[in-house]
Amino acid sequence: QVQLVESGGGLVQAGGSLRLSCVASGNIFRINSMAWYRQAPGKQRELVADMDRSRRINYADSVVGRFTISGDVLKSTVYLQMNNLKPEDTGVYYCYLDRLQSPDDYWGQGTQVTVSS
Repeated sequence: QVQLVESGGGLVQAGGSLRLSCVASGNIFRINSMAWYRQAPGKQRELVADMDRSRRINYADSVVGRFTISGDVLKSTVYLQMNNLKPEDTGVYYCYLDRLQSPDDYWGQGTQVTVSS
């Protein structure tokens, strides 16, 4: 099993910044990628940003230029620097991990991000 622990959420005013952290532990072998997803109230969970073991990165269009994913998948740690936050960024942010050539994937417990206008 793999455990993912997120930290760094909180309440911030629009235009502010937060930095999320995710550390994986347990059977952390053959990791393929790690990612951040978010889920706003009443909405589906959506991908925010991901990074694979080759450091290829993708962002949702809505966060390009404002959010930066960093870290090292091979060291099972990723971060999400969120700048110029907007009220629509409010939601629970989840860390995600999947393995190479395996259907196994894992989710963290989530951390709340609230952006006030």
